[in-house]
Amino acid sequence: MLDRFHVPDDIAVRVPPPLMKATVRSIFEALGSPPDDAERCAETLLYADRRGIDTHGVSNMMRVYVAGIRGGAINPAPKWRIVREAEATATIDSDEGLGLTVGPQAMDLAIEKARKCGIGSVAVMNSRHFGAAAFHAHRAVPHDMIGVATTVGGKQVAPTFGAEALIGLNPIGVAVPARDEAPFVFDASMSSVAGNKIRLARRLGASVLPGWIAESDGTPIMEERPVPDEFMMLPVGGTREIGSHKGYSLAIVVDVLSGVLSGTGPGFAARIGNGHHFLAYRVDAFTDLDQFKDDMDLYLRTLRESKTAPGQERVYYAGLNASEKEEERTEMGIPYHPEVIGWFHEVLGELGVPDDLPAV
Repeated sequence: MLDRFHVPDDIAVRVPPPLMKATVRSIFEALGSPPDDAERCAETLLYADRRGIDTHGVSNMMRVYVAGIRGGAINPAPKWRIVREAEATATIDSDEGLGLTVGPQAMDLAIEKARKCGIGSVAVMNSRHFGAAAFHAHRAVPHDMIGVATTVGGKQVAPTFGAEALIGLNPIGVAVPARDEAPFVFDASMSSVAGNKIRLARRLGASVLPGWIAESDGTPIMEERPVPDEFMMLPVGGTREIGSHKGYSLAIVVDVLSGVLSGTGPGFAARIGNGHHFLAYRVDAFTDLDQFKDDMDLYLRTLRESKTAPGQERVYYAGLNASEKEEERTEMGIPYHPEVIGWFHEVLGELGVPDDLPAV
C-alpha cells in the first residue's frame, strides 16, 4: 500500500499474529460462530494483516462484521449447500454466511473439481463479504494450481461519464505458483483505489490523490485534497482520457461472473446477498508442471531484477512485497492504529471475552 495508508511507526501498536488471530476467533465464537467457522474467518482476516493488505484485515472489517452479526444481516453459523452442480462446476447458496468462511470452502471445492477435471469453477450466491480476494486465490497455489477469485463488492463506483454509483468495487484476485520465486499474487478492485483505503485515509487524516474519487455529481476530483463528506469512487483509470472505461468494463465482467452467473443478479439489483466466483486451474492439465514453474521463475525473477526508472529503488511484481511484508510482520508483529486496539478492548469487554491485547 502507499505510505499514506500505513500506521505511523511512532503510534503503531504491534501485535503478534497468533495473538490477534486468537482474539478474532474468540469474538466470532462469542457471536455464535462454530469453532471451524470462527477459525476460517480469523485466518482469512489475518492473511490480509500479515501480508500488509490492511484494508481487508481486522482494522477496517471486524467492526463491520460484528455490527452485521449483531444486527442480523450476517448469519454467524451458515449451513451452505450446493444448489447446482456439474462435473467441473457448482453453485453454492451461502445461507447469508460470511464469505470469510464459505469462500475458502468454495475455493476448496473448485480445487477438488480441478483435480478431477483440470479446471474447477464455483459460484456463490446469498453470501456476505469475503475479505481479501488474494486469500481465496492463494489457496490454489500449494496444489500446483492457478487460483482466481472475484466478488461483487459495494455499490460505490460511478460508470465512466456517470453521476450515479451503480458499479461495485469488484476486486479480482489471481495467484500463480512458481518454484523458487514468491508466487505471483494479484488482488485489486476495479475502482481507482480500494474503497476501504478511503476509510483508512479518513482515520489517518490523509488526503486522496487525483483521479481516485468524484464529487457527488460525478465530476472527477483531479487534485489532492482531504476526503469530502459525499463522494463516489471512480473506476480504475479515473477518467476516460486515461482509461477509466477499462476499469469500468472489467468491473462489469466481475459482476457478471460473481453476481449474474451465480443467480444473485447485478450488484445494484442483487436479489439475495452478495455473489462470488472461484476458479482453479490445475497446471499439469494444460502443460508440464516443472516447465511451468521454471518459466514462472524466469518471468518473475527477470521482472524483479530488471532495470529501474530514475529515482526508483527496485521493480516489484504483485505478491513480492506482500511476501516480504509477511516475513517482517511475523517477526515484529502487525502494526495497528491505537484507535483499532481501543475498539477491540471495548468489544471484548462487551462480549465478556478474555482480553490479552496490549493496553493503549
